[in-house]
Amino acid sequence: MAAGDQNTAQAMQQEWTEQLSAIGAQYQALMEDMLGRMVPSDATDSVLEDMRSSFQAAAESLMRDPQLLWETQMRLMQDQAALWQQSMQLANGTPCEPLIAPARGDRRFKDDAWTEEPAWNALMQQYLLFSRTVDELVTNLDGLSAERKRNLTFYARQLVNAMAPTNFVSTNPEVMRRTLETRGQNLVDGLARLRQDLANSADGLNVSMTDRSAFEVGRNIAVTPGSVVMENELIQLIQYTPSTEKAFKTPLLIIPPWINKYYVLDLRPENSLVKWLVDQGHTVFLISWRNPGPEQRDLTWADYMQMGPIAALEGIEQATGEKSVNLLSYCIGGTLTASTVAYLTSTRRGRKIKSVTYMATLQDFREPGEIGVFLSESVLQGVEAKLERDGYLDGRVMAYSFNLLRENDLFWSFYISNYLKGEEPAAFDLLYWNTDGTNLPAGTHGWYLRHMYQENRLVQPDGIELDGVKIDLRKVSAPSYFVATREDHIARWDSSYYGALLPKGPVTFVLGGSGHIAGIVNPPHKNKYGYWTNDELPESHDDWLAAAEEHEGSWWPHWQEWMLKGGYVDQEKMVDAREPGSGELALLEPAPGRYVKTTIPDVLGH
Repeated sequence: MAAGDQNTAQAMQQEWTEQLSAIGAQYQALMEDMLGRMVPSDATDSVLEDMRSSFQAAAESLMRDPQLLWETQMRLMQDQAALWQQSMQLANGTPCEPLIAPARGDRRFKDDAWTEEPAWNALMQQYLLFSRTVDELVTNLDGLSAERKRNLTFYARQLVNAMAPTNFVSTNPEVMRRTLETRGQNLVDGLARLRQDLANSADGLNVSMTDRSAFEVGRNIAVTPGSVVMENELIQLIQYTPSTEKAFKTPLLIIPPWINKYYVLDLRPENSLVKWLVDQGHTVFLISWRNPGPEQRDLTWADYMQMGPIAALEGIEQATGEKSVNLLSYCIGGTLTASTVAYLTSTRRGRKIKSVTYMATLQDFREPGEIGVFLSESVLQGVEAKLERDGYLDGRVMAYSFNLLRENDLFWSFYISNYLKGEEPAAFDLLYWNTDGTNLPAGTHGWYLRHMYQENRLVQPDGIELDGVKIDLRKVSAPSYFVATREDHIARWDSSYYGALLPKGPVTFVLGGSGHIAGIVNPPHKNKYGYWTNDELPESHDDWLAAAEEHEGSWWPHWQEWMLKGGYVDQEKMVDAREPGSGELALLEPAPGRYVKTTIPDVLGH
């Protein structure tokens, strides 16, 4: 070897040694960090115990049906033999069709190496065959309750997806190329980012999804002009500045969820539902919820009702002089809205509600979907113990749980790009909102999980009592508009539909395309997703869909037409557009206000 080549080789070896040393130091620090964070958590322990009992139930089922296990093993062995033969053919240059391919929408294996290089292709197919085997085995197990089968399916999927070859350095061709190109710098950067994310997590791991420095609430998101005109311990009430000369006489109050911040409805001007409503001529008010901490531990569902919608209704009357209001609600904000309208009906104050709209809202919790995995009795008791001890549920725990409902898209894809590839997350406003969490007070959240999700008491006549008043959704006569989304994994549309069968007043049910967020935040100019309508409300959601008519584009204009046709807003009785501060309420601060800017570290003091 020439002297120059030898020097180059020695330099490269030295560089690799330094990189490996840096990776080792990062890894050691990471392990110390993780060990330091391993504080027992009642909720986490309960989930782990439920997972163990689910797999134990599966093992007992297999013992009762050894034929199923034998048939499953034989098929897997046959598939593996066929895969070996195919690999030999490909190695000899003979093209052949793959035994199994990734499902449509599975983006884990999009790199060309998975299909063009025989070794990587064989590894991918081996994993997919194993994944299919586990799925079929769980599906065919007998003697398990529906709840146990659902939980087992969820846990098995989590474990199988965690074992995907894409999640490891040496079995991901794209990561291997990156590691060679950067001489391991990607792993150094990735481990540093993992440590940072762990430091910003509660239970579990909240993976960074976006460049948080690219956004600021009130600067480039949540920028629709307006002012805070009222506040109390729990809410700030925002009144938005009109963009039209005339406005509808009846104001509109938006009641968003408090599990996340309101500005998912006001991200950017081009996709802001708030701005669109203002531009249609509505006088828009919106509740901005406080980000609670231990001091708010005793706040109840009734407190959220009284200090939320009911206080806002009183504020709107002071600001506009109007006693009647249209309500537009979203997610858990819709569940609270249904409770509030039923409460006002029982206390003979329902005349204030001219119409009510529910977006992606559960009232009937008969089928909560996979989120029910976290709501079994044992897990719920663990959550309740944690709430009792801390006084709140850290919003980052809730975000982690929701992300596991779509783990490949919302967890593993970022895990690979951030920690294995060492990439900086891209700037994306929706993902910024998704990571800008809120805490949940103990007195409200535990009650909600048990009474609504687990016991489904909201749909029972007199099943819920608020401030001494028994409420019944069947007595609500206010005209209602329900919009659910077909791919919603949080508020499943087949459960949302049965909430629409409850009110005695006129009801319109609409099914949007896409999921919990994209299907709701669907501005008309994008002409995406579509929606379905059906003037009838049969007893079965399947019957409703079978006879439904499909439409292109956004459901927003359909809602506006419903408001006009129903007379809930009247184009013949428009009033001069109302500026914030023109009524009895003074301007407290510009929108979006300080409540929405408060982060979890701000609340918890770290």
